[in-house]
Amino acid sequence: MLGPVPFNHNNHYHSLLLRQVPAGARRALDVGCGTGAFARRLAARGIDVDAVDPSAEVIRSARQQPLPPNAGAVHYQQADATQVDLPEGHYDVISCLASLHHMPFDTVSRFRAALSPGGVLLVLGCFREEWPTDAPMTLLAVPANAVMRVATWAKEQATRPQRTVKAPVSAADMTLREIRSSAAELLPGNTIRRLLFWRYLLVFRNNAGR
Repeated sequence: MLGPVPFNHNNHYHSLLLRQVPAGARRALDVGCGTGAFARRLAARGIDVDAVDPSAEVIRSARQQPLPPNAGAVHYQQADATQVDLPEGHYDVISCLASLHHMPFDTVSRFRAALSPGGVLLVLGCFREEWPTDAPMTLLAVPANAVMRVATWAKEQATRPQRTVKAPVSAADMTLREIRSSAAELLPGNTIRRLLFWRYLLVFRNNAGR
């Protein structure tokens, strides 16, 4: 048996998220940054990133990770994103990777207000599955997930990576149907796409003032 294999569903979608980042973006907020994997991907593009997470342990781990050469700055902060002060119209990118379900969904209104004109809110979210609506995609995801776990295990045997700290997790309580309904009200013009590995991608572009 392989045992627990850290095939990370969030990291798997980093490239998809990065394709949504506006050209010329300079400032980003990464909400629920965990150990900073996506914040560092943003910084590698020359973007200065404010990265927040309520867990002191993962923030300590994130601060120990090196940045690539010529990267933007990453400012890690242990903070609750529902309470932290967000300057209005400041961020070109706000990302939430598997973190929005840890807070009230209407927190997206605060993120929307913090977007610069032309800025983008990216939510890689978790949702509560509905049956039988979500059954077909789940039936596809289970064998694909097993394949990715094996590939991850093989790679780890070759690279022998160091133990990584994992951010606390909790189950989502909103279905994708409920998320679509709330997002339509709070983020008019958003798009939501169901992804394979028990995630959805919400993209909202702030076209106000453009």
